[in-house]
Amino acid sequence: MTAQMIQFWTDLTPFAWFGLKLAQVGAFVLILSVILAFLILMDRKVWAAVQMRRGPNVVGPFGLLQSFADLLKFVFKEIIIPSGSDKGLYILAPIITLVMAFLAWAVVPIAPGWVMSNINIGLLYVLAISSLGVYGIIIGGWASNSKYPFMGALRSAAQMISYEVSIGFILLTVIFLVGSMNLSDIVNAQAGGFWQWHMFMLDFSKPMSLILFPIMFFMGVMFFISALAETNRPPFDLPEAESELVAGFMVEYSSTPYLLFMFGEYLNMTLMCAMFTILFLGGWHAPIDFGWENPIIPPVLWFTLKCLFMFFMFAMVKAIVPRYRYDQLMRLGWKVFLPISIAAVIFVSSWVVFFGDKL
Repeated sequence: MTAQMIQFWTDLTPFAWFGLKLAQVGAFVLILSVILAFLILMDRKVWAAVQMRRGPNVVGPFGLLQSFADLLKFVFKEIIIPSGSDKGLYILAPIITLVMAFLAWAVVPIAPGWVMSNINIGLLYVLAISSLGVYGIIIGGWASNSKYPFMGALRSAAQMISYEVSIGFILLTVIFLVGSMNLSDIVNAQAGGFWQWHMFMLDFSKPMSLILFPIMFFMGVMFFISALAETNRPPFDLPEAESELVAGFMVEYSSTPYLLFMFGEYLNMTLMCAMFTILFLGGWHAPIDFGWENPIIPPVLWFTLKCLFMFFMFAMVKAIVPRYRYDQLMRLGWKVFLPISIAAVIFVSSWVVFFGDKL
């Protein structure tokens, strides 16, 4: 942020500051929602292409307006609340899920200076807000007054909490290498080319850091798999397994509340794509740094392209990988990912202590 911008915000009255911040947040939410609408269409198109069918192609040119048509359909449908349910909590649950999904984006930087709140504990903030999203799922399953949504909510909560532990240890390896929990600092630490990205770490001018390459590459793969489980995406969509629990914690929901749950789920998935880009793919930095003062491709476009690639990977996994059994899912999280991530934390922290000046 330039000195002029800092002075501008400092000179504002509290009322004007609040109004501008509110407008800034509203614009960000609107833009993110529109982008998400097209990402949902992309998800459906990729799945259709893998199955050799067309997918949505009627509403608008090439089906581009399909997501907006679905929005109108959900908005004008009647909201049916099951008898015997806790009506207040039943309505509150999807709102909690959506609000928490949006709040996590407050600290995500998409370009130099393009961040709602550049706090020093941004990584910790994302973890905290993501953890609170579990409450929306548990409340939704319990308030429906049906055993199948409740079982789906318990499954989902256990699954999300289990893989949050592994994600936390994976994030520690990045924090040790950078020495900061500020997401902008993590991105800037990977400047200089793809060989500086945490996913690769192939800087041959620093031979000592090459030993970290296989460890950090595997940490990136583990983060991607854990993100699939954290967002209840296939092949880990056990809380929504059609053959067992129909639609999991959302089975009693319809109309707008159901839409809020699905919107929050896709927001969380997009957040994981952004976090993977920031933590392991260099954020807004280009794969090759030519040192140009005004690059041809702006930083925000590089960030967007990397997020799109990660979203494409999410969609491809959904299309081609068979669903796990629930016991296999939990075994993978607790008996494989957790001990490996703890060992990686011990190794990377020791490496930084003894050879940090050579990294």
